[in-house]
Amino acid sequence: MSCLAALCLLLLQTGAFGFGLDRGDSLSHQAITERAILNTTAQVCRALALAGGKDFTFPRLTAVSVAVACEASKSSRSFRQTINLIRNKNKRVDYRHFYDPHYHFDDEKFSEGRKIITEGLSVLKASNKLKNFEAAREKLGEILHPLQDFYSHSNWVEMENNLPNSNLIRENAIIGNIAAESRATCRNCIGNDCTNNILEDILREKILTSGYFNFVPLLASKPPGKCSHGDKFDRTKNIEPTGGINKDTLTSSHGHLHMKAANLAIAATSELLEDIRGAAGDRPFLQMMGIFKGNALCFVIDTTGSMSDDIAAVREVTSSIINSKVGTEDEPSVYILVPFNDPGFGPLTKTTDPEVFRNAINSLSANGGGDFPELSLSGLQLALTGAPPNSEIFLFTDASAKDQYLKSTVIALIERTKSVVNFMITNSLGLRRRRQSSRMVSSDAQLYRDLAQVSGGLAIEVTKSELPVATSIITESSSSSLVTLLQAARSPGKAENFTFTIDESVKNLTVYITGNLVTFTLISPSGVSQENDDTTGSLITASQSVGNFKTLQLKTQPGLWEIKMVSTNPYILKVIGDSPIDFLFDFLEVSQGPLGGLDVVDNRPRAGVNGSLMVTITGSDSTTVTEVILVESSGLREVNGSVEALGEGDFLAKFDRIPAEEFVVLVKGQNRNRSPGILQRQSPTTTKASTVTVTSPDSNSILVPGIPLSVPFSVMTSGAGGNFNIQATNDQGFNSNFPPSLFLGTGGSANGTVNLTAPSTTPSGTDVTLTIEVEAPGSADINYVVLRFTVLETVTDFTGPVCELLSLQSNCSDICSVAMWELSVQVTDGAEGTGVDRVSLRQGNGTMNTSVAAGSANATLVSYSSSCCSPDVELVVVDRVGNVASCSYSVRKTATISSQNATTISPTSTAAVASFSTRAVQSFFLCFSITILGLNLPF
Repeated sequence: MSCLAALCLLLLQTGAFGFGLDRGDSLSHQAITERAILNTTAQVCRALALAGGKDFTFPRLTAVSVAVACEASKSSRSFRQTINLIRNKNKRVDYRHFYDPHYHFDDEKFSEGRKIITEGLSVLKASNKLKNFEAAREKLGEILHPLQDFYSHSNWVEMENNLPNSNLIRENAIIGNIAAESRATCRNCIGNDCTNNILEDILREKILTSGYFNFVPLLASKPPGKCSHGDKFDRTKNIEPTGGINKDTLTSSHGHLHMKAANLAIAATSELLEDIRGAAGDRPFLQMMGIFKGNALCFVIDTTGSMSDDIAAVREVTSSIINSKVGTEDEPSVYILVPFNDPGFGPLTKTTDPEVFRNAINSLSANGGGDFPELSLSGLQLALTGAPPNSEIFLFTDASAKDQYLKSTVIALIERTKSVVNFMITNSLGLRRRRQSSRMVSSDAQLYRDLAQVSGGLAIEVTKSELPVATSIITESSSSSLVTLLQAARSPGKAENFTFTIDESVKNLTVYITGNLVTFTLISPSGVSQENDDTTGSLITASQSVGNFKTLQLKTQPGLWEIKMVSTNPYILKVIGDSPIDFLFDFLEVSQGPLGGLDVVDNRPRAGVNGSLMVTITGSDSTTVTEVILVESSGLREVNGSVEALGEGDFLAKFDRIPAEEFVVLVKGQNRNRSPGILQRQSPTTTKASTVTVTSPDSNSILVPGIPLSVPFSVMTSGAGGNFNIQATNDQGFNSNFPPSLFLGTGGSANGTVNLTAPSTTPSGTDVTLTIEVEAPGSADINYVVLRFTVLETVTDFTGPVCELLSLQSNCSDICSVAMWELSVQVTDGAEGTGVDRVSLRQGNGTMNTSVAAGSANATLVSYSSSCCSPDVELVVVDRVGNVASCSYSVRKTATISSQNATTISPTSTAAVASFSTRAVQSFFLCFSITILGLNLPF
């Protein structure tokens, strides 16, 4: 089957979801996005496997199957989370930009819509270049919505185009012959039949148009003779010419073309992802998608004078992890280091190279400090914004926090990122403060205990000599498949019984306890018991105690376990295990826009009212959620939700009340492929509801160096009024100003603005996280909004690099032999270009070398040599702002010369074909990708 035929076959097939917001019988934005991501990610893993000489079996297109095929099965959770984030950001465009035609290619706003896509693409590529993948994911979701809407809202499909409009992702390219404002494009529909309402001359002359839309009856208007969007929300549909042309669902005005529009949107999404892949490189692209082998390894380290022993312990554990984990499934996906002391903190080191990280740790030295308290929370804030979501962070210190005013900011970031923070506290801190005691003062450590409890981490208090033993927790926690089965904190301590269920998938069952003078009794599912001082029992296979920290390795026996805790002192109990099965969750609220529906809550949910929770099972396609419970942190009360299965691992839980007290999310379920199939998982981080709501519209997320950006925000309260304190902080220390307080009446609202400025020297791609906190009168209630911005210098280079074939030498025949062939290529980026940044191989098993061309600072020489058994090569060339060129060459005698922008040089009798990044070449690879997609999806 030819490439074009395969693509056409795909576009004619049918599907099972909807372009709209709800699951139905049409293709949705979410389904379009997910299918393209799964397919492109699988294609990248296939290319890497083949380049490494490995076989690759194309998987079923699910997050679990693709992660397994990519040899990163433990990343199925982060992959699923990335897909959900991108889908939710895509969906949110309809909620936040419902009235803006630019975001939907309505009202013939083609240039404006394309600008949203290309500007966002520049931001995304700059973020990826600095490994700011979270910012890149958020931007990707935003720009995919207008890209996909183009095929539903314009007449591209009606003009019988069978390929995406590639110029939608290229600035300064021609999108098409756009209809003049005075040119009529539609006639009245005949009743409800709009099949032929676009004028014949518009289609014949390939004139590009889109439907006009307005939701407000009194404001509904459009130029004479123009098409309308149509359907229930559009008030222009009754203005002649009546009807509409949108293809959002199977029942839309042009619903007969819905599937073709949706499948073209999948193809266009795949094309955009391929462009991002080319700019980033294959492995960074996979990291952006959440496909990696292990967790992030993140250290936040006090570097003041008394910390030399602690730094030595960190060096030791770093070497241990690097030596034991590199090359395994648990190899850290990224290494992050943030030093702090006083008066400074940072910079953040983020790398995927273990030796770079080892060298960064080895370069730390302990000096200074002076007045004892250090900027520990500033360092932690930077780590929380720089590390991937759901990271486990380790903070080492022997000092109290000088910047305690950041406590609520840090808690907001912990809640937002769902990250776990462990505090490794060495208690020579007391020596630095009082000189009369070697024990840490309890009040100094309480802040760290509070933050550990909120995050689901531990506050481990040891002497400096005990620290090397305590750091063994880091090695154990570096497994990327750890799940939390139970976590509870009690302050003050009390006698209490806890239960937890172990399923067949759980291995390496471990209990952590922090606290002094804590006793316990374990009872297994078979009824066998063992007390903490019993060294002959059969349940505890290994145990270790150091400082206030105890760790127990348990016999892994499926079923219901019980642990009876007895203590009058504060303690934290944590039960973890290795399992591929876990869950994600997001609180939902009813959207305030005209579309209704449920939108993801990015901060604290509303307290005391009903609410909803979306739960997604990860790591298993056969697990069903049976219960979702909000467990108050005190352990006194629980709120059970009603659970509805939505399909594809998603479950909607509805609650008649969201607790006002801190709580955790407990999920119970069944796995139909295992016996016994009952399982239990708990969120390690706690959640706090609020009567205060803080929102900020999705506005400009680009910070131009040296130019202030105004960030509006709104505050509402369902409680008492008064003066609400405002605090805005950012992790980069950029200058900002904001109102110190806002007055709200009871049940009222108010608006404010934060002005944020990046220094003129800030590199493009720098990610800045702005946290706006609002505190109700009396300091009893706090909520926040966390916003990401990307610093981007104005981009003027929109042209990709150019390849020029200088020579090709070959004695290859049609028979594979040990003979070699080689070529030389010069790559340039044009006189006005930003310069070539990277050249890599997309195809070819030979050896490539690059060098700067003599006499030309803007030219790169590429030499390539290969066995005749590998007769094809494709070079991917990227300039400094992410423009991508693909240059392909072959020494096949039967090579076919590309008819578009191809250069052919035949220094020998063997044909040589050089083809550049033209639409024909890109369509070939896109088609290849979609052909595979068509073989695996139930369209």
